[in-house]
Amino acid sequence: MFLLEEEKLVPLGASITTAEIRQQPDLWDETFSVYVDKNKEIQEFLRLLSEKHNRVRILFTGAGTSAYVGETVTPYLKEKTDEKKWELQSVPTTTLVSNPYQFLKADIPTLLVSFARSGNSPESVAAVELAKQIVTDFYQLTITCAKDGELAKRAKGDDNNLLVLMPERSNDQGFAMTGSYTCMTLAALLIFDPLTMEEKLAFVETIRLMGESVIKREENIQKIINLDFDRVVYLGSGCLEGLTREAQLKLLELTAGKITTAFDSPLGFRHGPKSFVNERALVFVFVSNQHYTRQYDLDLLTELKQDNIANYICAIEVDGERNYDGYTFSFDSVAQKLPDAYLALPFVMIGQTVALLASIKVGNKPDTPSPKGTVNRVVKGVTIHEYE
Repeated sequence: MFLLEEEKLVPLGASITTAEIRQQPDLWDETFSVYVDKNKEIQEFLRLLSEKHNRVRILFTGAGTSAYVGETVTPYLKEKTDEKKWELQSVPTTTLVSNPYQFLKADIPTLLVSFARSGNSPESVAAVELAKQIVTDFYQLTITCAKDGELAKRAKGDDNNLLVLMPERSNDQGFAMTGSYTCMTLAALLIFDPLTMEEKLAFVETIRLMGESVIKREENIQKIINLDFDRVVYLGSGCLEGLTREAQLKLLELTAGKITTAFDSPLGFRHGPKSFVNERALVFVFVSNQHYTRQYDLDLLTELKQDNIANYICAIEVDGERNYDGYTFSFDSVAQKLPDAYLALPFVMIGQTVALLASIKVGNKPDTPSPKGTVNRVVKGVTIHEYE
């Protein structure tokens, strides 16, 4: 798919999605440049916030894939951030809007970090309005891919709302969010990670090379897709557990549910969900770079292999001191120093490619995978009720 010319992709309904997956390594460089250009303003915004309040609650929020951005970055940032000053939570807008009283408190200074591809989802706008209504000291960091979206428009002229626009090409035109997810994830990491600029640049250069490697190895993924399967499981720990939700959603979306999916953590999978595995199941495990966590990931891989039930079991991993001895999609050990949250970006490209190729296999069109329009690029049919 990544090597096919446009005229061959168009009849498959795959030209947009294929291009948007393929261009992500370039977009990560662009996202880093956006961060560098905006860094002084970002640091000043956070410094003033920190000086004004002893402790601030940071809510990472978004709907669907945008919510999974928060779920991917939060575990890592909780580890790295001084939580005496910053209390980090990831709460989808779809949860905030229906249950605002459980997460928004009038007397707790709150920074709402909104992730949004278009910025036009009803819940994204409603979450902001509810927070303004409930929270006395309310601030916003809007990370979006659409300069003309509603969230971006609302940020203009508001000193309490810092707008960080992602590269223009990250505003995916296909149905599924791909580059928008990875660019917003990277932006959040760059903004809140206390690493030096040099360290961040080194991480971006590494993930770019890994992403390019995924594109070059499409044939390896195609061989997996050629197997006889009708269900797929994604497993991962910590930040990579958040990633499993995004990987399985891409497959569910692009195949219009023709392939069933599941996700979990390796430890959680044994507690019932493992029943999902049968002889037509593919299991992918995102293996942590963190030594302690990696042990649990590899233990489950070994167990699944010994069960000898799943059609195919694959470890997606960076070569380390201990590796899975079965099928792997592996990266060079130069990436061993990458924290899992950064690792998620090239890892998800594998999931995106699986979804793209599986969509073609089941006769779907990846660019418009919901032929009856029951699911839309920007959600429709949401009634926002007045909150008192």
